Amino acid sequence: MGKVLVIGAGGVSTVAVHKMASLTEVFDEILLASRTKSKCDAIAERIGRNRVQTAQIDADNVPKMVKLIRSFKPDIVVNVALPYQDLHIMDACLETGVAYLDTANYEPLEEAKYEYSWQWAYRDRYKKAGITAILGCGFDPGVTSVFTAYAAKHHFDELHYLDIVDCNAGDHGKPFATNFNPEINIREVTQKGKYWENGTWKLTKPHEIHKPLTYPDIGPKESYLIYHEELESLVKNFPALKRARFWMTFGQEYLTHLRVIQNIGMAGIEPVMFDGREIIPIRFLKAVLPDPGELGENYKGWTSIGCRIKGVRNGREKTYYVYNNCSHEAAYKETGAQGVSYTTGVPAAIGAMMYLKGIWKKPGVFNVEEFDPDPFMKQLNLLGLPWVELHDIDLEL
Repeated sequence: MGKVLVIGAGGVSTVAVHKMASLTEVFDEILLASRTKSKCDAIAERIGRNRVQTAQIDADNVPKMVKLIRSFKPDIVVNVALPYQDLHIMDACLETGVAYLDTANYEPLEEAKYEYSWQWAYRDRYKKAGITAILGCGFDPGVTSVFTAYAAKHHFDELHYLDIVDCNAGDHGKPFATNFNPEINIREVTQKGKYWENGTWKLTKPHEIHKPLTYPDIGPKESYLIYHEELESLVKNFPALKRARFWMTFGQEYLTHLRVIQNIGMAGIEPVMFDGREIIPIRFLKAVLPDPGELGENYKGWTSIGCRIKGVRNGREKTYYVYNNCSHEAAYKETGAQGVSYTTGVPAAIGAMMYLKGIWKKPGVFNVEEFDPDPFMKQLNLLGLPWVELHDIDLEL
């Protein structure tokens, strides 16, 4: 058994801690900490059985993070806070010699850009210190990367074409809301599209490339090519890939709201003056939008996320589709959180389990596809995210 410190108290944290608390044979002690301790207390109270301790912490304050880590002495720190805070938490883990895990890569506050270079720069220091950092252990990135590694290990001699497809066919009943932190979500989906083809990155205008794709038990949904962080590590770790893309579904009403938000400047990340003080438009917008963590009660429908892969096996072309469908209603009934939080929080708990069991444990900084996918895939089936494989089908891409 092991001790885990979880940083962050949103929907993803709610699910991750709920799962950890149920795995008494793996997680001996759990400390949940965030800037707002009352949010941690509410999660702990919902879980009950005195399984979760709570604390207040500003994750941007490295000395205070170091003090908290040294006081609690966790085996691993699970970062489900904001991507802006990744490097601060990695610094604290490095100083204290404690393993690190996150679900999203670093993004600087002042620029709508995310890439792994900042975190990969820690590789030598983590390796020298003899500690493990596990990057991108949510669903996408995370499960989609493990799906890819599993396909490469069991079904292909070479992967040539990878399309990650992410559909949220749920309905939360709100005119406009984001499924995770609005600031991060809006910055992500309004960026230029980018995909890998023939050894180079290709750029597109936001939402320029789109087409209907058919999702299992859901049907056809218009899907838009956007950039997503796992593409950066996957093309590096699977160099035979000729093309790698990421697709996400958006409803027309969502896109209309998004265009209006952009056109009136509310997606801006540069400070503007208002009533004699500086505000950042997208942060003000975040304050007035629905809290993603409170969408679950009325959320209906399903998510469907997977990998559509074409490659070669025994000299012959092969196609393969591996995916998970998750029910918003079932996720809420179990954890009090909606499906998008569930599909991210469960893999974070599994990743921490993989480390504590010594299965994903080696010095350095690693993306999840660099570990053995099999034990992780087994736990997905056991812990609420069962996956389905389809072989030699039309991938529509």
